[in-house]
Amino acid sequence: MTSARMRALMFAVLIVSIAAGLAYAFSHRQAERLAPRARADRPTLLLLSSLPLVFAEQFSIEGGGSPALKALETRYRVVPISVAADPELGKGRLLLMAQPRAQPAEDLVALDKWVRGGGRVLLLADPMLEWPSTRPLGDPFRPPPMFADTGLLAHWGLRLDAPDEAGPKRARLGGYVVWTESRGSLSGGCEISADRLVAHCRLGRGRATIVADADFLDVEKLGKPARDNLDALLSELARLERK
Repeated sequence: MTSARMRALMFAVLIVSIAAGLAYAFSHRQAERLAPRARADRPTLLLLSSLPLVFAEQFSIEGGGSPALKALETRYRVVPISVAADPELGKGRLLLMAQPRAQPAEDLVALDKWVRGGGRVLLLADPMLEWPSTRPLGDPFRPPPMFADTGLLAHWGLRLDAPDEAGPKRARLGGYVVWTESRGSLSGGCEISADRLVAHCRLGRGRATIVADADFLDVEKLGKPARDNLDALLSELARLERK
């Protein structure tokens, strides 16, 4: 091989390496972190969850809430609700449902109507929850081990499948690389992410974002790899506000 051809080959290899590096950096870049809002500027965020986000599992008032709640309260006035019924949904236009307990049929109808009328919901639907609990199986206050879907996702044109293998995995959410655990996968007619973790659905005048994992909120358990998880949560909520 002549020296000219060798230089050309080395130049081509260099270009390919640079392009690959740029592609990797672009695919792994993080979104810009959202700034806290002044208290007077924080919109209402309804919160419906079986997870111990507001109080500890034993209903202790000590500790001031979970890291997830503290992150949410930097940008929202968080209002916990117990069911997805008309009177509760009427308190706001943005809702976070994090591994909720099974809702009665009439409340699912109310939720669907609320979304299609302009509501925004971020639903964390985990088909294999790994969140630790001291409560025995069958305890009504223990978070359900799988998302209690009674037809809501199918009504929205989605299917949620359990993972083939349990364990932690990286994924992308809200522009961040996040750490999930035993996450499920979504398929259907909405806008589905490449890794099938997230579905963005347009429903009437409203929007629904579904994430096939709820364990990513447990950043204390997941540790350092989950340092961007709560920023991803805030980013997805901000996207719902904009749309």
